[in-house]
Amino acid sequence: MILPSIGLIGELASSSVILRHPNNPILTREDVPYNPALVFNAGVTKFQDQYVMVFRNDYGQPDKQTLFPSSTTNLGIAFSRDGINWEVKPEPIFDLRNEEIIRTYDPRLTVIEGRCYMCFAVDTLHGIRGGIAVTDDMEHFEVLSMSAPDNRNMVLFPEKIGGRYVRLERPFTIYSREGKERFDIWISDSADLKDWGNSDLLLPVERVPFANAKLGPAAPPIKTKKGWLTTFHAVDIDPSRGKNGWEDSWKKRYSAGLMLLDLENPKKIIGLYEEPLMAPDAPYEKAGGFRDHVIFPGGMILEQSGEVKIYYGAGDAYECLATAHVDDLLSLVLK
Repeated sequence: MILPSIGLIGELASSSVILRHPNNPILTREDVPYNPALVFNAGVTKFQDQYVMVFRNDYGQPDKQTLFPSSTTNLGIAFSRDGINWEVKPEPIFDLRNEEIIRTYDPRLTVIEGRCYMCFAVDTLHGIRGGIAVTDDMEHFEVLSMSAPDNRNMVLFPEKIGGRYVRLERPFTIYSREGKERFDIWISDSADLKDWGNSDLLLPVERVPFANAKLGPAAPPIKTKKGWLTTFHAVDIDPSRGKNGWEDSWKKRYSAGLMLLDLENPKKIIGLYEEPLMAPDAPYEKAGGFRDHVIFPGGMILEQSGEVKIYYGAGDAYECLATAHVDDLLSLVLK
């Protein structure tokens, strides 16, 4: 069922099944030796017997709450044995800047058949593009594909479905959405991770009661006995909101949603939680960041114990961790 367009969204709260880690934020600018102003929106996975985090660096002057030109955004990397304490490598690892590409950001990691694939976004002089790269050592990356503008927030499923690779994505449709910032989640597939097609609308913003602006994929889906458990980010706008961070005006709030997709046909939604999985209600999510009231999941790991680790950016400034049991998450989407 598609709900009618909705107006302002009221107060939101995180689900009671979510437990924020007491060490949050688990990665901040102070942990990174090359002095970024902001560290957030990381992709996280398990690869070669350890946790791997590729995070976004934005540079500037935190004491003056200013950023340098966005061309200085790049990606850093950290490793962990427990998924909580991280060792950050001394230099950034991925930066595609050239005469056309302005910056690289918002990585998502997925391991498929023993290789680690990284989806990422780039701002260019002629639009926003989404890319896919692959690595076998987390040092050398081969770029496999780049989308046409405007598309980003791409995430890959961790295995082929029906013999094809599958990804979620968020095109920036303007003319077909009456010139409004109302963006939806789409799904596409590919035989080789290079050429993508068979695209279909998966989740329109009108179907999510706690969004009035846009949706986008969040962490790559995880496979469960009931289906593909999938997070997404949902955005609502309230013109009455004030400064809310470093910017003169920030009217948006980012929350995290949860849905379940069919194992054999991921274009079919078989469960959708009608409330936020996570809303920005912790102090480091509500205030003190670059943009207040922001939660942005980028990594989700299902442990053998049934614990699900959800890694997310908070306030466009820090990287954080929340956990829940997989059975509790499935209960939310299958109510």
